[in-house]
Amino acid sequence: MDILSETIAAIRTGNPASGMFVRHAPWGRRYPVVPGAGFHVMLQGSCWVVTPDGEPIALGPGDVLFMPRGANHVLVDSLDSPVTETARPGEPREIVGPGVRAALVCGAYELGRNRSHPLLDELPEFIHLPARPGRHPALRAAVDLLATEIAEPRPGTDAAIPALLDTLLLFMLRAWFDEQAEESSGWAGAFTDPAVAAALRAIHGEPERAWTVPELGAVAGVSRATLARRFTATVGEPPLSYVTRWRMLSAARLLRETNTPLASVARKVGYQSEFAFAKAFKREYGQAPGHYRRSEDRPAVIAV
Repeated sequence: MDILSETIAAIRTGNPASGMFVRHAPWGRRYPVVPGAGFHVMLQGSCWVVTPDGEPIALGPGDVLFMPRGANHVLVDSLDSPVTETARPGEPREIVGPGVRAALVCGAYELGRNRSHPLLDELPEFIHLPARPGRHPALRAAVDLLATEIAEPRPGTDAAIPALLDTLLLFMLRAWFDEQAEESSGWAGAFTDPAVAAALRAIHGEPERAWTVPELGAVAGVSRATLARRFTATVGEPPLSYVTRWRMLSAARLLRETNTPLASVARKVGYQSEFAFAKAFKREYGQAPGHYRRSEDRPAVIAV
């Protein structure tokens, strides 16, 4: 069971969006908060990212910036350039001018606004992945393929771009966790701790099972106390609390993506009683499963 892929699939909704953005100095562009995650890839030239609370971030050719929660920010060619644009759907992709050319690929992923997961919740607002020789070759390859498809559309581009965007999201997250490989806490630690990773795979693989901490400890090959301590330190909550979280996320995904009857959804996530499932679901999401299915998030229009 691939924990990262399953987690992203559980909280994704709608289709990703992307586009090429070209400006000539001087330029400044504001990006409001988006209902999901966003990214920028610097293809040519350079720019600055001005964040609400932190130091400006310099982007050079090949650099990737990932915003896990779609935080608002500003892009400018120079820190003293005025901000004259706000990202909106349907605006010109290129505005020519006399100054230095800057080209970026920008994109966004819609995430369920009421389905969070600690894997993304614990990430910083802005993740800068600088282009370094020999670092993250898979991410670089995905960036190159995406940029080529956007700049030079060919037969099949409409199918290729969404697939490449999904791949890029996973590679950005993988690169970040690789950068944090020395960390013993947080989800970076969960991926590198064999016992915690084994327990997570078991939970994700069988959410319907009535797990106990001793059973998870046996799967992980450690004692109950050791697993509870290491799991809580990395994942951020005790094993059985995470079991409940993953059950609810799995149920929400089934309600969103299938017409599976509520009684069957309940059984698939470990509840023998539809009533008990509905009660747990409402406690987590504030509404009954049937109402959630009917009122699930509508796709948002996201400017990139």
